[in-house]
Amino acid sequence: MTERPHGNTGDAGNRRNEEDRGNTGDTEDWGRDETPEERADRRWSDLLQELRVAQTGVQILFGFLLTVAFQQRFTGLSDTERHLYAVTVVLGAATTGVLVAPAAIHRLLTGRRLKPETVAWASRLTVLGLFLLLCTTTCSLLLVLRLVVPDTLAAWLAGGLVLWFTLCWLAVPLWAVRRARRPAAERRG
Repeated sequence: MTERPHGNTGDAGNRRNEEDRGNTGDTEDWGRDETPEERADRRWSDLLQELRVAQTGVQILFGFLLTVAFQQRFTGLSDTERHLYAVTVVLGAATTGVLVAPAAIHRLLTGRRLKPETVAWASRLTVLGLFLLLCTTTCSLLLVLRLVVPDTLAAWLAGGLVLWFTLCWLAVPLWAVRRARRPAAERRG
């Protein structure tokens, strides 16, 4: 097996790996025997898989939003509904832009030996994209629900779905991290 410069080689190697993790905040990578370049490649591949899921949903939602203005019923919308529609379309465009940005950044930085930085920026943009997707989905729901139920009920339903998304997208992952940090004996008990 080829020795790696940052591999797990005794106490010095362990200290070096801990320093690397401390500097990058890659706590999910602890215990892996990989170079920073291998870690960046793996994290980039993981991020691409996540983006494929998010981008598909955003593209379908945004495509649907773009067609709404051409429907006959659109002329019957109130000013409030038209403003909500405009905000929703702008949020959909912003979400699409942010979730496509990692591909553009990667393309522009390829070959410049900036893979760890590329992964870090792409990861930040993906989190921003998920937040914008939450906003876009909420506005879309509110717009559609206002057409079929009373405004107050529409607001409550949209708010409830924001809580649901927050639970699924934020609370569950944070709970998993917290649970993983507890000692194994505590988790069993």
